[in-house]
Amino acid sequence: MIYQSFAQLYDQLFDPEMYQKWEEFTIKNLPADTKNILDLAGGSGRLGVMLAARGFDVTVADFSTEMLSIADRHATEAGVNMNLLQADMRDLSALPQYDAITCYADSFCYLDDAVAVQKTFNEIADHLKDNGVFLFDVISPYQTDVVYPGYMFNYEDEDHQRAFMWQSFKDDDVDHGVIHELAFFTQDNDGRYDRVGETHYERAYELPLLKQMLSQAGFNSVEVGSNFSTSIKEENPTRWFFKCHK
Repeated sequence: MIYQSFAQLYDQLFDPEMYQKWEEFTIKNLPADTKNILDLAGGSGRLGVMLAARGFDVTVADFSTEMLSIADRHATEAGVNMNLLQADMRDLSALPQYDAITCYADSFCYLDDAVAVQKTFNEIADHLKDNGVFLFDVISPYQTDVVYPGYMFNYEDEDHQRAFMWQSFKDDDVDHGVIHELAFFTQDNDGRYDRVGETHYERAYELPLLKQMLSQAGFNSVEVGSNFSTSIKEENPTRWFFKCHK
């Protein structure tokens, strides 16, 4: 039987080029004296492994123990050491302070509302050392309101053993909200297919609100860009990238 969990399939099918770009953005914007990094919502640890291979002391925190199990396997395969921690990013009280904190793949957009985002920003500021840097990205309202409604993506591998279907819809109950219906199909040894499906809810926030929340959390310098940079490169960015200092 070739049945796999959603976490395993997600990890296998995620575009590896994205991790390379997140790594490049991170390295470019880290303070020169950075030693330890907390990667929040670090999932399967692929970015964490890349940073650990560069000699940083990396902690990967994620809500999913299954994702952390995959991260442990990736670290072992790469021959690097990482600290793995199951945690809700809205409560980091058990963690120390770090030179840098990262959080990518629009993880903040999966939180329930702006109150939860503000709480998380506050926690991150509290766990960042003076002169530390906070790097993250989020999808923009243009992505949720224009690009995603009606969006579809289908994938099937060459041997027809795995397929992936992704459909997105506007969430009429939430400002700048979107609903993703994801389904993976994996072929059993008898030729039949097993389906693993999940529904994901995301919401975006206007840029002035995000800046206001970051300021309220204690960040006195906030740079915003697009396309893995700290400068806006297009008229309607689908994703914003942030570099924040306390």
